[in-house]
Amino acid sequence: MRHQCRVPQLGRPADQRKALLRGLTTELLRSGRITTTRARAKALRQEADRMITLAKDGRLAARRQALGYMYDKDLIHKLFEKASERYTDRNGGYTRIIRTVRRRGDNAEMAIIELV
Repeated sequence: MRHQCRVPQLGRPADQRKALLRGLTTELLRSGRITTTRARAKALRQEADRMITLAKDGRLAARRQALGYMYDKDLIHKLFEKASERYTDRNGGYTRIIRTVRRRGDNAEMAIIELV
C-alpha cells in the first residue's frame, strides 16, 4: 500500500529513478525547456527547484552538493553564476508545467516543463 508515501515511484527501482531524475534535471537546466510525461515532470520539478535554490545560495558547500547530483560540471558553474541575478526576486517556483494534449504511443499524457 502507498499510504503516506511522498516519493513518486515512476514505475522504476530506486537507482534507475534517481538516474532518470538526474538526467532530466541536467537537461532541463541546460536547455530551459523539455517535453516529458506529466508524472516525470511533477517529480522533476522538486529536483530542479532544489538545484536552483542551491545555486542561489552560492556557498561552496552548496556548489559541492550540486556537483554531486548533476552530470555536467560546466553547467553547474554557469548556473551558479547566473541564478543569483536571475531568481533574486523569487522565493521558489522556478519551473512551470504546461499540459499538452499530445500523447506517446503508450497513451501517456505528455507535458512541457520549463524554467520561469
